[in-house]
Amino acid sequence: MWKRDGKERVKSSGKTTAEWENTWNTEERDTVMKYEKIRKQVIEAVFEAQEQGLIKGTSGNIAVRDDRDDVIAITPSGVPYKGMTEEDIAIVDLNGRWLEGRHRPSSEVPMHTAVYRARPDVRATVHTHAMFAVIMAMDEQRELRPVTLPHCEFTPVPVVPFSLPGSEEGAQMMVEALGAEGRAVLIRNHGMFCCGKNIRAAMEATEYTEEMAKTTYYARLLGTYKPLSEEEERAVKAFLAEHMTV
Repeated sequence: MWKRDGKERVKSSGKTTAEWENTWNTEERDTVMKYEKIRKQVIEAVFEAQEQGLIKGTSGNIAVRDDRDDVIAITPSGVPYKGMTEEDIAIVDLNGRWLEGRHRPSSEVPMHTAVYRARPDVRATVHTHAMFAVIMAMDEQRELRPVTLPHCEFTPVPVVPFSLPGSEEGAQMMVEALGAEGRAVLIRNHGMFCCGKNIRAAMEATEYTEEMAKTTYYARLLGTYKPLSEEEERAVKAFLAEHMTV
């Protein structure tokens, strides 16, 4: 970008610094416009997740894949969500190479890009540290079970071991846990990772997975926990496949 070697370019071109700055700013605007759609989708999802208490501060990350290019728009690293704009959203390719954006992309890029490479059907991914997902990820159970009908759209929800953020180990565990059709995974002592065919689907998976975790937590606290049986779960899944929604 022009700002990295501005002095050299000014000397060799004869243009003033102000003229180069104007050129750089024009190119920056063009870049934002190029991926404006997916950047806007990420920002809208960020605000929705904030509203619902699914993310806060700088924790968690959201990404959306472009319809034409093999790139994703993803939230930046260490930038507070409050006041975040489309220009803050980073663009990376499917190998995690930082292509565009004024801020470094999330440290969890490897997990998101690994899922996109393994699952062409996935167009959006959401990773949060939502409280009840974190709580239930520490439970002894190996998966989160559906409590009510809408939950069945997103099950099974397996629990994977803790791994350091941004590690290849964590990325590979996520790919394996999701498999060919999975929508949600809990990460021990960390949170959850959800995906979908678009950002709306990924957000719904996130919202209902947190609801599933919250319902499970309170039902166990009251001693009334009784999830749907595997037979009931299969029946509901068949119903949902036919009717699309509950």
